[in-house]
Amino acid sequence: MTRLIVAGGGGGDAVAAAVLDRALYGHGTGDDRAVVLTYAWDRLLVDPVPGPRAAADFTGLRALTPSVYAVPGDAKPVAPAGSTLPRLAAELPHTFALLDPHHGVEGMVRQLEELIEHLAPASIDLLDVGGDILAHGDEPTLRSPLGDALSLAACAQVNAEIRLLVAGPGLDGEIPVEVLRERLDRVVHTLTADDVAPIGPVMEWHPSEATGMLTAAARGVRGLCEVRDAGLTIPLTEDGAMVHEADLDTAFRRNRLAGAIADTTGLAEAERHCREICGYSEIDYEREKAARFGAAPEGPFRPRAVLAGVARFAEEARARGVSHTTFRRLTEVLGLSGVQRADLRALLIGTQPERYDAPLWRL
Repeated sequence: MTRLIVAGGGGGDAVAAAVLDRALYGHGTGDDRAVVLTYAWDRLLVDPVPGPRAAADFTGLRALTPSVYAVPGDAKPVAPAGSTLPRLAAELPHTFALLDPHHGVEGMVRQLEELIEHLAPASIDLLDVGGDILAHGDEPTLRSPLGDALSLAACAQVNAEIRLLVAGPGLDGEIPVEVLRERLDRVVHTLTADDVAPIGPVMEWHPSEATGMLTAAARGVRGLCEVRDAGLTIPLTEDGAMVHEADLDTAFRRNRLAGAIADTTGLAEAERHCREICGYSEIDYEREKAARFGAAPEGPFRPRAVLAGVARFAEEARARGVSHTTFRRLTEVLGLSGVQRADLRALLIGTQPERYDAPLWRL
């Protein structure tokens, strides 16, 4: 009984999809595991090339349908691109299939229809961690509206029953929980430490902040977490472990961006609509940030200086009422590279293990 889960925003949503498959549908074995359809769209700490990857950006993919490819554990991104998907496929028992938006929403609808015909899945879920998929699409607090809007627009046009799920409302820091509550339906599950235990090793290296906080919330971690390069603060509460249903058709009608891009045939066309409605495209932000990173050479990793920098940051953050942060936030605050993030984790966990509230750092 194959199941299909569409990871609405890619990245950490794909990891969360593996959690939801186990929590909602049971352990399963072999072909009983879900197929996770997801973007290969990692942030610059992993992938120095802005935007989502296409099938041509990988070697070793396996064709599932004419326009859908599985990403096996031995697949490799074509340099200089990077991707977390091959490692996810190697470490988790699910099939990860590539959702490619380069032919716009029309291309994504075609991919979904082909995959549904190929799999004949017993269930189809569209999953978003945080809930920004329930936005109007033009809120000033949105940071990454395009990926979710593309997924929402595609799923809304497929002739199949698709359930929209939101895990950890508010954990992406884009739409406040108070606003989301009136757009959410029943709670279908509250995640526990047992539910997230299988992805513990993955979250040791995966950079997703929202899914990291989802994991921490399920483990009972509570407080105020500071994330991203902008230093956004997000409460860690019992809401963060909940998985809600939401009405997909209502979400699509609400989202101005999703409606505008519904008939697009290319990613650049979808980006133009995003700039018109939101005032920017998140890929533009990645381009600008990549240009800044590219101009700055990577410095040496000096443990003593790093520890001093973490101590200064912790003191300042505690004064703001912050109790936790992510290793991505620390990496960017200290001006370290994506490669040095692993060195930072090893140094901090090795010297101050009592502060590791996996996968977050307690300040």
